[in-house]
Amino acid sequence: MKIKTRFLVQSALIGAVYASLTLLLHPISFGIIQFRVSEALTILPALIPAAIPGLFVGCLLANLLGGFGWMDIVFGSLTTLAAAVLTWRLRRHFWLVPVPPVVLNTIVVGSYIWLVFDKTFPYGLSLLWFGIGEAGACFLLGLPLLWFIRRSGPLQHALGIQKAAQ
Repeated sequence: MKIKTRFLVQSALIGAVYASLTLLLHPISFGIIQFRVSEALTILPALIPAAIPGLFVGCLLANLLGGFGWMDIVFGSLTTLAAAVLTWRLRRHFWLVPVPPVVLNTIVVGSYIWLVFDKTFPYGLSLLWFGIGEAGACFLLGLPLLWFIRRSGPLQHALGIQKAAQ
């Protein structure tokens, strides 16, 4: 398989899995307090550069089909894209890989959700709850996923991960 084809297929699959998980678990994937299981996939740019556009498109689709309207579609998706790029840049620092999605989503998404949809909690508490959910998905699910993929030779081969990407 050519590199360009592989990149496209990987990107499409990651986007589809992200969107599917988010929509399948809709009740816990949206809201001021959320636990998006699909956010565990935000560690993938550390291993697979194709995850950057894949996560962006997957988030865009999920937010388009089940989100909070235009703000979520635009700002949520762009935040995921920025976090994916930063995650790729931190790929050599295992413990830092989940930090960009946690920080960016907490600040950006947590802020506009509070501003537009839910002012029941004080702003700081809203960000805290949002951040806890994001950190849980990225650190408790994402880091073990990253560790497992990095140590599984057959899985790395199946995913088309080059040794240099580690």
